[in-house]
Amino acid sequence: MKNTSGARKGRPGAVRQGSKGKQVGSGGQGRQALEGKKPTPKAEDRPYHPAGKRKAAQERLEAARGRAGKNAERPIRNPRTAVDRTVPPRTKKAADDSELVTGRNSVLEALRARIPASTLYMAARLEMDDRVKEVLTLATRRGIPVLEVMRPELDRLTGPDSVHQGLALKVPPYDYAHPTDLLDQAERRGQTPLFVALDGITDPRNLGAIIRSVAAFGGQGVIIPQRRSVGMTASAWKTSAGAAARVPVAMASNLTQTLKAFKERGVFVLGLDGGGDVQLPGLELADQPLVLVIGSEGKGLSRLVTETSDAIVSVPITAAAESLNAGIAASVALYEISKLRSERSA
Repeated sequence: MKNTSGARKGRPGAVRQGSKGKQVGSGGQGRQALEGKKPTPKAEDRPYHPAGKRKAAQERLEAARGRAGKNAERPIRNPRTAVDRTVPPRTKKAADDSELVTGRNSVLEALRARIPASTLYMAARLEMDDRVKEVLTLATRRGIPVLEVMRPELDRLTGPDSVHQGLALKVPPYDYAHPTDLLDQAERRGQTPLFVALDGITDPRNLGAIIRSVAAFGGQGVIIPQRRSVGMTASAWKTSAGAAARVPVAMASNLTQTLKAFKERGVFVLGLDGGGDVQLPGLELADQPLVLVIGSEGKGLSRLVTETSDAIVSVPITAAAESLNAGIAASVALYEISKLRSERSA
């Protein structure tokens, strides 16, 4: 067949290309590509590299110690400008969302702390010991109604998994503090701040155990996020064995922003994770103002919290166990920090 398209013979579909005209240079824009990439920054100069975090934390530590040498009393900054206060200083649930605090120790500690209560339930024919006698005395003194009920009814009220020991106290929804209120209070008392923040903890028993450890090792409070986190339930009250009456729990509308605000006020943020680059024994930052962040057993610390932390700390364990329960890990870390603080202050 005769070729009538005017195309040159050769590759099918090929057509004659017109002249391109004058070519314009790149102005040197492609020179860098020809020369290759720039040198890779050192690990300590990369802000999200573990070495970079250690360097930044060390610089903050030296700056903090320098300020402490000039003035023994650290100035208290205005907390209202540091944190998003979309959550009011006191956050409550619905008015009818009451809780039952169960167990003799928990009920006794709640009454000693004068936590508002509406009703005390007591099992019929309950064996009277010193704790039960004090509970009845405190409830009568405060005018709290005491209802004697049969054990099956008390079992039904408290749930099948509750060990009530014959006592249950009906209390209103927990009255959460604001995180900066806890920091202000610790600074006013002249204490070195030590708080525990929870990142993704959903088991109330872990919260209760952590509150108990914070009370035992000199911490001033616990911080929980508003979303995707356990709250102060009756189970948490029970597990804390009464420590929840002495250790305040604060709720943060945004945990990452709260941690950043604490850093601006001179508090170091330590994330606790099994793969941390800093070992807990001999922790250099132990005697500084601290927030210890505990992640969930499954997912660990979230990405944003990890990036915000000054250091990721791990508890050394043997290969016989993959990880520690969140409550146990927090207890071990708080013990070590308390021990190091005592040694360095001696």
